[in-house]
Amino acid sequence: MKEGLKQIYKGIVTDNPVLVLMLGMCPTLAVTKSAIDGIGMGLSTAVVLILSNMMISALRKVIPDGVRMPAYIVIVASFVTIVEFLLKAYVYSLYESLGVYIPLIVVNCIILGRAESYASKNGVFLSMCDGIGMGLGFTVALGLLGLFRELLGAGTMFGINILRENASFEPIAILVQAPGAFLVVACLAALQNKLGLKGATNKLSKTKAGCNHDCLHCGGCANFGETKEEKA
Repeated sequence: MKEGLKQIYKGIVTDNPVLVLMLGMCPTLAVTKSAIDGIGMGLSTAVVLILSNMMISALRKVIPDGVRMPAYIVIVASFVTIVEFLLKAYVYSLYESLGVYIPLIVVNCIILGRAESYASKNGVFLSMCDGIGMGLGFTVALGLLGLFRELLGAGTMFGINILRENASFEPIAILVQAPGAFLVVACLAALQNKLGLKGATNKLSKTKAGCNHDCLHCGGCANFGETKEEKA
């Protein structure tokens, strides 16, 4: 149980896939123009991540190494299809808003990365906790980015007028457009570097984590922030 809680905490805080590891940037940049879209995308990805982690962990001793990745993709694609049908049936407005990014969950590097680096090497319970942590971390990050962009870019919060009622408020329209996503993520990376926080763009953090800058013979980053001491 303690190890499971540790994995959940790592996924949300210390190894957050978006805010720390800078993974899953495609949906992060594309669907966070509003808080609802960001949270919807995050929860959809979280469900797929949890279920696929559990399934891959349960079948890890059965799946041959030679067809490992194709098998993972088939498993993930099956759960994505189920989630897509459920969204289309019960939350059609969200389904239309997210569009093509729902089926693209299949090739999300967070899901395939966790399947390869964690679920295929650990038991079902820990893999489930890892999926919960990474999924919630992804959801929190997308929700916060969407909330920030929606509030300053449109003056609304979850579709409710907040700042628009203030006559002196002038929406920053670029924030709800495609370039706005890049600006917000760039500012976030700059802030992480300035404060010396752990992040994919922070060289100091990599050095502290044991990075020798020899990516060819390392593999540490491929294990999503796990240091060589942790793997030992």
